[in-house]
Amino acid sequence: MIAGALESLRPLRVSAIVETEPVGRLDQPPFLNAVAELSTALPPEELLGRLLDVERRLGRVRSERWGPRTIDLDLLLYGDREVKAEALSVPHPELHRRRFVLEGLAELCPDRPVPGIGRTVRELLEAAR
Repeated sequence: MIAGALESLRPLRVSAIVETEPVGRLDQPPFLNAVAELSTALPPEELLGRLLDVERRLGRVRSERWGPRTIDLDLLLYGDREVKAEALSVPHPELHRRRFVLEGLAELCPDRPVPGIGRTVRELLEAAR
């Protein structure tokens, strides 16, 4: 079903799945969060397009900001690059404020510097606690 959207993507590692309270609208079930490291030759904008295609194929309908969803795939980092485009900002603009994201990243790459922020994932996680 989603195989076509996943072409050119090779999973390398995946963090543990963590259950967290929802962000934004709190009257919905808890979220399940994980971070995956992928290998791809796709440019960041095309990678985001593939991720959004996977969301659509799995039934995601974007009707309400922070509302219930079947899946939410975000592009957090793309190597050591910063991307500022109309539809994409990398690193993810909320990455440093979301402990549940930082925990997954810290499991995979704690000493990785976050482009544009000048701190490692571990340092950002420690500051978020």
